[in-house]
Amino acid sequence: MFHGSIVALVTPFDEQDRIDYDALRRLIEFHISEGTNGLVIAGTTGESATLEKGEHAELIRRAADMVEGRIPVIAGTGSNSTRQTVELSLELADAAIDGYLLVVPYYNKPVQEGLYQHFRTIADALDKPVMLYNVPGRTVADMLPETLARLADHPNIFGVKDATGDMDRMKLHQALLPDDFRYYSGDDFTALEFLKLGGHGVVTVSGNVAPRKVSDMCHAIASGELEKATGIDESLQPLNTALFVESNPIPVKWALHEMGLISSAIRLPLTVYADEFHEQMKDAMKTAGITIGDQS
Repeated sequence: MFHGSIVALVTPFDEQDRIDYDALRRLIEFHISEGTNGLVIAGTTGESATLEKGEHAELIRRAADMVEGRIPVIAGTGSNSTRQTVELSLELADAAIDGYLLVVPYYNKPVQEGLYQHFRTIADALDKPVMLYNVPGRTVADMLPETLARLADHPNIFGVKDATGDMDRMKLHQALLPDDFRYYSGDDFTALEFLKLGGHGVVTVSGNVAPRKVSDMCHAIASGELEKATGIDESLQPLNTALFVESNPIPVKWALHEMGLISSAIRLPLTVYADEFHEQMKDAMKTAGITIGDQS
């Protein structure tokens, strides 16, 4: 079910700092038409850390309804509170979602046993597939391969989004984990190498603005067209760089605004993309073949 380009979707806001559901629908239709293979709603790129509990659940529920089963929807419900994560996830149990994305707890720096018990407790409470998410650059805590191997035997835990960018980590995972466990790159810079090593897909930021390209790269790897995939990846690398010169999702929301898909609104403490990077982004978008202007 979960393969190829899974876009970590931004959450569009209006000028009154409310979720812009018209823009959300526009984004969803854009991704379905451009070949995106799945969506993560309310992940890091979706500014989940600034969503209030009620609007967090409503965003996921309404997004899933808009998708109407055309592609898989993964709900970002992870937090640094085990109890809060269970409660939010269960609140969405009857929503039209296909799985959950659970990030390694941030700020409180759990030890490996704490990570194991956190994820096991949540997975025990749920009846839909769970993708774990390891992003030590944001959370500080790092879920080690041995801990992931302990969790991989849980019937609800099917895969991991690995944002370390470490290919040796990927190889160690493959050596320790069951053959049917699934791996998704959470680092656009190294996604091609990750897929070449046997990754099953990407959970991508760049796919927000270049969905067709990222999807085509994934499909090219899957069909053994390495030269084609490499060419696509080369055209995306300047975009990957521009999208991370400031904290995600600052740059990607600006790029989507330039494409006419959303407003430029972003929630504090994040601020609008700095002027000094605008030309770099426009050049990168041009290299990736992205049209700047109204896409609606």
